[in-house]
Amino acid sequence: MTEMVPSGLMRGAEDGVMVTPTRARSWKRRTQPRCACTPPRQCSTPLVVVCDTKAAVEEAQRRVSCVLTRLGLELHSEKTRTVDLSRGREGFDFLGCHLRKRMSGPIWERARKRVYYLHRWPSARAMRRVRTRVRDLTPRRRCHDDLRTVIADVNRVLRGWGQYFRTGNAATKFIHVDAYVEERLRGLLLKRAGSRLPVGRAAAWRRPFFEALGLIRLRGTIQYPGGAHATT
Repeated sequence: MTEMVPSGLMRGAEDGVMVTPTRARSWKRRTQPRCACTPPRQCSTPLVVVCDTKAAVEEAQRRVSCVLTRLGLELHSEKTRTVDLSRGREGFDFLGCHLRKRMSGPIWERARKRVYYLHRWPSARAMRRVRTRVRDLTPRRRCHDDLRTVIADVNRVLRGWGQYFRTGNAATKFIHVDAYVEERLRGLLLKRAGSRLPVGRAAAWRRPFFEALGLIRLRGTIQYPGGAHATT
């Protein structure tokens, strides 16, 4: 069950203070001029409750609702949903990752036994965001910049993004991002060369060429955490 809880944490409030929507409105009135068109800024806190049965899900939702009610908060009616993770039927996004169970191929081939492990990889939104950041760093107008400088800028994005997702099952996604980065850098060189591009020159602008200029590779950087737990 994935739940989005309006936490009422407002930017600009006292450091470390969690404020309910009611207190947020009161605090805003004391510190800012009244303006009907500027509602108090509130954030949502993601929350996941894992249950074994449907009855347990209903009980968990009831208890969470009771706790939040005492705090002056409530579950987000449109973003609260129940997800069936058994046998990989459904998945959900949480903190930039998509979580879903996948059957172990090696165990099936060896023992013909269906064993499922919970996998996680970058969500569709996370993939869109990293592509957008790479695209913003490699616009056509940078075709005449030193390619090493462009690569250094891209590396900062790739390094941080890769560090966050490398402990999951992101190998395929990493390959896709590597390919996209290579495509963007090659596009800059093609734009720079224009119609003067010698025949066959572009064939050399592949991954080894860019890595020689300092480009880092996401592929092969996956580091799995401790032992996983399987379900049948």
